[in-house]
Amino acid sequence: MSINLLRRGGGGGGGQGAAVAHRLLLRHLTRSPAPESLSRPFVRSRLFSNGFKESPVAPSLSVPSSRASSTTKRNAFVTWYLGRIEARPVLTKSLTAGAIFVAADISSQMITLESSDSLDLIRTIRMASYGIVLSGPSLHLWFNFVARIIPKRDLISTLKKLFIGQTVYGPIMTSIFFSSNAAAQGETSAEIYARLKRDLIPTLKSGLIYWPFCDFITFKFIPVRLQPLVSNSFSFLWTIYITYMASLEKAIVEEKSND
Repeated sequence: MSINLLRRGGGGGGGQGAAVAHRLLLRHLTRSPAPESLSRPFVRSRLFSNGFKESPVAPSLSVPSSRASSTTKRNAFVTWYLGRIEARPVLTKSLTAGAIFVAADISSQMITLESSDSLDLIRTIRMASYGIVLSGPSLHLWFNFVARIIPKRDLISTLKKLFIGQTVYGPIMTSIFFSSNAAAQGETSAEIYARLKRDLIPTLKSGLIYWPFCDFITFKFIPVRLQPLVSNSFSFLWTIYITYMASLEKAIVEEKSND
């Protein structure tokens, strides 16, 4: 009935007929509960069918379950790793350095091995030991030391950190790396000295090409607690190179002539 009255009111009766129809409809709805057929969904559907348009509802965007799962796992790992850095910073950074040295040494061997050769696992263990015992702890101490003596992160301060890294930390740790690796292979002090004389300067020159950019990114943009991790990540390619250099044959020891 209400729909018919609305239609009649919209016809030739003019505005007065529409007002009467509207009052009758309201009176009917207030006197008795609306039957199921005149419930809000029904009235809304009838109104829409008579010319009204419902606002479109934007479809919900859903992330594929596999992608959401991988993102959740990645976030969980990052949260766990940062928690380990806070709880056990030296141990966490040492194990991280050891893992990177293992991956870099295996990559270095895969690049240089002949098809008939096999991986030198003893060499890989030596590299892992260096990463865990020396590289990881030293990076932790070094970055904290630099942050204390040069706390700012502006351009000039960053360049100062870069300079002392290339002139102090780099040469010292490269010398320790070559010496400790040579000693682990049974080389004598004279042979170690000959190796350093042969390999140290070329290695440092190569480092001047690679490390300044890496150190600038690390010192300028990375928080101190994460700097060893970022430096170790940069060192992956570098470690492939220095593990190759460390695996070279013994240097020839120059014999002193007795005149």
